[in-house]
Amino acid sequence: MNELVIISGKGGTGKTSILASFAALAGNAVLADGDVDAADLHLLLAPTVQRREEFRCGHEAVIRQDDCIGCGACLARCRFEAVRMGKGGVGEGRFAIDPTACEGCGVCVKACPVQAIDFPEKVSGEWYVSDTRFGPLVHARLNPGGENSGKLVSQVRTAARELAAEHGTDTVLVDGPPGVGCPVIAAISGAAQVLVVTEPTLSGLHDLQRVLALTRHFNLCAAVCVNKWDLNPELAERIESVARAATAVVAGRVRYDLVVTQAQVAGRTVVEMGSSAAGDDIRNVWSALLPARDASLTSTGGNHG
Repeated sequence: MNELVIISGKGGTGKTSILASFAALAGNAVLADGDVDAADLHLLLAPTVQRREEFRCGHEAVIRQDDCIGCGACLARCRFEAVRMGKGGVGEGRFAIDPTACEGCGVCVKACPVQAIDFPEKVSGEWYVSDTRFGPLVHARLNPGGENSGKLVSQVRTAARELAAEHGTDTVLVDGPPGVGCPVIAAISGAAQVLVVTEPTLSGLHDLQRVLALTRHFNLCAAVCVNKWDLNPELAERIESVARAATAVVAGRVRYDLVVTQAQVAGRTVVEMGSSAAGDDIRNVWSALLPARDASLTSTGGNHG
């Protein structure tokens, strides 16, 4: 499977805009939005949902009011102050669980002397399979405060790979989450290639170093793209030098261009806006990645070029 994942050390570097343009250029790919905590690829691709699935992860306690004897054993043992006592009217003297405070530890379930507390699996979000003008898209929404976004990212990637097999394509393009935490690890593990999008700032340089350390740890083929490089050419040069020293491929640069904002307002990708500086640069980055992506199909191990 030829899977390209685009990530960044922080949000706002432009990785989603670049990935959406790659989707337009690929022609025959399955798309996936792995940024389940703050998904926004759908804003550019206008998907039509064809399939909707619940994402269940963890458990939450639920007290059956008809069976509760009001002994307070659950209240005494809960360390997260999730147990509430009913006051006035129905439920007075009995207890209930605040789902926003419950950590799903299960202590109250074991403590209840009359087994009046259920412990069902928790619905933490949804994931979708949709149609777009560029092909199928797998995306998801994690509920506010939902846990295990890394597991949901893995679910999105698995569904995208299965969809690629069904459609007879070996190309999967994944818009990964920012940072270097669990969701990012779930997004890049086993990928054929990772493109790191950064920007010419000191924080961008620092974040790039952290991300490249992560890709080296997982022995992944990494490439780097400096977005809005012309805002600070000297720092862009420094970033590319750091990337080469880390044995990452410098895939190219993208200029600052107001057409990017115009495309976002129009709900279109940059390369759909006709000839533009940013659009031409993105096309060049895509072309630079093609040889490495093709080579990854026959490679038996990851490397950094």
